[in-house]
Amino acid sequence: MGALPFVRAIVAAVAILVFAPTVQAAETVRVGVLKFGTVNWELDTIKHHRLDETEGISVEIVAFAGEDATNVALQAGEVDVIVSDWLWVSRQRSAGHDLTFVPFSSSVGAIMVPDTSPIASLADLKGKKIGVAGGPLDKGWLLIQGLAKRDFGIELAKEAQPVYGAAPLLAEKAVQGELDAVLNFWHYCAKLEARGFRRLIGADEAAIALGATGRIAAIGYVFHEEWAKAHPAAAIGFVKASRAAKEILGRSDEEWERLDAVVRADDEATRKTLMARFREGIPSRPTAEEEADAARLYGILAQLGGERLVGASMTMSPGTYWAMLKHGF
Repeated sequence: MGALPFVRAIVAAVAILVFAPTVQAAETVRVGVLKFGTVNWELDTIKHHRLDETEGISVEIVAFAGEDATNVALQAGEVDVIVSDWLWVSRQRSAGHDLTFVPFSSSVGAIMVPDTSPIASLADLKGKKIGVAGGPLDKGWLLIQGLAKRDFGIELAKEAQPVYGAAPLLAEKAVQGELDAVLNFWHYCAKLEARGFRRLIGADEAAIALGATGRIAAIGYVFHEEWAKAHPAAAIGFVKASRAAKEILGRSDEEWERLDAVVRADDEATRKTLMARFREGIPSRPTAEEEADAARLYGILAQLGGERLVGASMTMSPGTYWAMLKHGF
């Protein structure tokens, strides 16, 4: 090659390097979740269909053994997003932390009884042994107690026999007939439903009976506002990817078949029940309506659970729901 063509080749190569558009690496969003939590169904859908890549981000799933560990990881900056409830977010905000909430699911627990049980209403729970997952301050348990007291004058915590324990253990005890009724998390309720149990009353029904105008997300994605302001494309992209995954899970039965290994249903009936209950919980209400109901419900829970549940603030903290949700995206 002569000197002139060689020089021209070098100049052309340099021009390509200088003027070629800069390709930015996808921003990573670290999501801390329980290893076997139901949110993994959505996250698996995001990764399988590359919905995160479509939004210019890369979702990294970080598994933890317990909810407390995810909370600590978020506060320590080890993850960007976790799953929790708006009540905890509000309490953290009232303590000066800048956490905020995006609804994930309104699926909630219910009191389940065997299909052959004579128990027909909350009044029939008096004197009965009731398994309660989530502990004495579980929101669903408090709401159901409040409704039982209002409608029947019964204080279930005193006049029934609550048994607090881990969700899978209580579900098994219910199947074995060691409990008269059980209030469990929604996916355990779905599994019991597939095994011949029926819903006596759901926590969502109790909430509406006590003043909510519709279903309220029980859990959601939680992150620091400061992180979202510093990484707006990542925060918005993650929420959009979440919505796209819900759209797939809401319409595609084939997607649920693909998720069999993640959902870990015992049989076809259980998988179909889990699918149906998950779909029922996909948020669809305008954010302003749901936030207003959450604030109303917060006041009720504050009266029922007191400072042990909500901390010093008896009203839901402003900003609990992410402000960007109200801006039309």
